[in-house]
Amino acid sequence: MIFTTTYWAQVVLSLILSATAAHASAYKRQATTCNGHAELCDRSFGNVTFVGAHDSYAVGTDNLAANQDYNVTQQLKDGIRMLQMQAHNQSGVIQLCHTSCDLYNGGTLQSYLGSVKTWMDANPNDVVSLLIVNSDDIPPAQYDTVFKAAGLDTMAYVPSNASIPATEWPTLGSLINSGKRLVAFLTTEADYSSVPYLIDEFTNIWETAFDVTDTTFDCNVNRTNGDFSTQMFLINHFLDELIAGFPAPDSQKANQTNAVSGVGSLGQQVQTCAAQYDRNPNFMLVDFYEYGGGSVFQVAATANGVTYDPTTPIASPGGSSSTGVTSSNANGASSSLRIARSQLGAFLGVLGGVMVGAWSVI
Repeated sequence: MIFTTTYWAQVVLSLILSATAAHASAYKRQATTCNGHAELCDRSFGNVTFVGAHDSYAVGTDNLAANQDYNVTQQLKDGIRMLQMQAHNQSGVIQLCHTSCDLYNGGTLQSYLGSVKTWMDANPNDVVSLLIVNSDDIPPAQYDTVFKAAGLDTMAYVPSNASIPATEWPTLGSLINSGKRLVAFLTTEADYSSVPYLIDEFTNIWETAFDVTDTTFDCNVNRTNGDFSTQMFLINHFLDELIAGFPAPDSQKANQTNAVSGVGSLGQQVQTCAAQYDRNPNFMLVDFYEYGGGSVFQVAATANGVTYDPTTPIASPGGSSSTGVTSSNANGASSSLRIARSQLGAFLGVLGGVMVGAWSVI
């Protein structure tokens, strides 16, 4: 049998292509830096402390319902790694609203998740968590549609079981290497059998009290649906003030609330928790995270045993001020309640007469 030059060329090409394919299939991405630190790559997700933005979509300066000064993209850029939000059903569309969409409408969940996806695509070495307060008990399938539209469903981590002890979560490195580096929690209606990447919060995480109006931030279990001794836990470290009987974010004390040490500080509450449970909190929800000049990230770094050494300064406290009665928030939605703090008392007095139920900031 005579083999032509063409035949041998085809054989060699086939061998090269086979070797290339085998090499590609054998190659696995190995993260060397995870959430900014090489030391965290081998650390379990359940053994890392993350800074979270409470009501991360509720952005505005001197706004009655605002808990943050900067949009989600800036929050992530500065180091926020848990994004908490309230979801409401508005005529079949999931909107991010503060207690009521008449009070503060932060735009659609799909638009918000689109911003998260854009940032995560540009930052492939970071694990990010979402905590969705399912205010209207929206079914998981409706969230799934939105996640798919935003392109985040394929990036979401699917746990091996509906509930996982804190000690059994995968490492940050393995989450990054697998491409499943978005961890999404849902407060109610989670259904592992239908949408397994929407993880039930309270069988996996317990929380401390919220709506705190004094500087005594304890570390007692306030909400859970499981064995708190084996769960991850979240501290609600944001200070409110009572105005006309309603709690509202106290930005004037944010520097001390977010501080590394001192009465009512984030650092002090973390120390209280560590002494009480012999472990640090997994998530720390804060308002106006940039107050303190990065102190909230310093607290997290200390808890994680790493050094907080940002390459660029975080955003300045306060954001951009405005005295108008309307403004555009982070997602381009209109917020009609942008008012000066001196007007809050009178406004809340009127609000109390027309709103049914209690004001809630969680």
